[in-house]
Amino acid sequence: MRTLTLIAAGFAISAPAFADPIAIHCGKLFDSQTGKLRGPSTVLVNEKRITQVVEGYSLMEHGTVIDLTGQTCLPGLIDSHTHLTMQTSPTQYSDIFRWNQADYAIRSTVYARTTLLAGFTTVRNLGDHDYNSVALRNAINAGVIPGPRIFTAGKAIGTSGGHADPSNGYRADLAGNPGPMDGVINSPEDAWKAVRLHYKNNVDLIKIMPSGGVLDESSSADNAQMTIEEIKAVVTAAHDYDLTVAAHAHGAEGIKRAILGGVDSIEHGTFMNEEDMKLMKEHGTWLVPTIIAGKYVEEKAKVPGYFPPQIAAKALVVGSKIQSTAGKAYKAGVKIAFGTDSAVYPHGQNAREFGYMVEAGMPAAAALQAATVNAAQLLRRDKDLGSLSEGKFADLIAVTGNPLDDISLMSRVEFVMKDGVVYKQDSKATVVSSSDETAPGMQGVEYGF
Repeated sequence: MRTLTLIAAGFAISAPAFADPIAIHCGKLFDSQTGKLRGPSTVLVNEKRITQVVEGYSLMEHGTVIDLTGQTCLPGLIDSHTHLTMQTSPTQYSDIFRWNQADYAIRSTVYARTTLLAGFTTVRNLGDHDYNSVALRNAINAGVIPGPRIFTAGKAIGTSGGHADPSNGYRADLAGNPGPMDGVINSPEDAWKAVRLHYKNNVDLIKIMPSGGVLDESSSADNAQMTIEEIKAVVTAAHDYDLTVAAHAHGAEGIKRAILGGVDSIEHGTFMNEEDMKLMKEHGTWLVPTIIAGKYVEEKAKVPGYFPPQIAAKALVVGSKIQSTAGKAYKAGVKIAFGTDSAVYPHGQNAREFGYMVEAGMPAAAALQAATVNAAQLLRRDKDLGSLSEGKFADLIAVTGNPLDDISLMSRVEFVMKDGVVYKQDSKATVVSSSDETAPGMQGVEYGF
């Protein structure tokens, strides 16, 4: 006899995962591998994996049926540039002298849940202050708290006075002389030590800062801040440990050095030129544009007192440039992976990036592919992530309507499944947790945009 459980609109499901197989009936299904929208489909799930995707609505002898026939199903989204242990605030530059690491760790659990409920089931976390995101990743993996699957770089690595120097803006008696233990290097030898310390601290990848940035208290957003020898040392050491390298780089020279040094991705890329784009295509280097971060800091730079004056000046220049550069890079054939630099703007608004990408000239399908198959390739996890297909993790989201016609629908995700567990149904969270209200504050602001 057929035993079925029907999960329809308005019925809240709670963790853990269903013990029985699941059949998800999708009114439409976005095929991220082809960029096409398929008709009525059934996604069959057993435990954490997709076992089959078939046309039409298939039933099972026993198990659970989730009715999403009025919605479009997509793979769980991947944000390739987040900072889940921080969040923007007008007090962020003074909070670092008042808040303890535990304050940021606790708040990060709320930011993680908010990100997951926005439809982002996987993230690449590119910088924290004290390896807090490693602990956050471990807690999520252990099922202690809800959140996206995290691949974290721990602390970013930069040079003295550069964008990753945690003592930027401090008075002299507090600044000290940060070194490799703090993610600050000044030689290839330092680079090797810093990478090995990161490996020791159980990171998943490495983040470097070969150019200036916006949110540190220096005067330049785009000057080159690492030598090519230092970059090559980081990359060589990282690849020894099978770790990829992401490079924060706004300036053209810093971008060029990072590409020639062998990094896997350029983050932001605001002032890249035609030579940089050509090199990126030749070397297969990914671009993660983070347009929303530029737009947000430009907006806040116009609010008196939100940023210190030197930061506001940089934000106005970068914010007005970053979107057009992303559009030029796409048209030039540079590989694009979706990323937002969450924490620079409030967590949970990640999907606004899709609209900015489309405005920059990317078709909606290409923008969605950037957050699915492309981002999975950048992570080197495309065997497990990035599409709704047999053998992949059961990460699935749904929206009402056709996102290829209206990309803004991606900001209204109504259903979220990660690893076969339903975290959101009918636009309501299904796992009991703390409030969605996010608290202000941002530790280690030098690691952001």
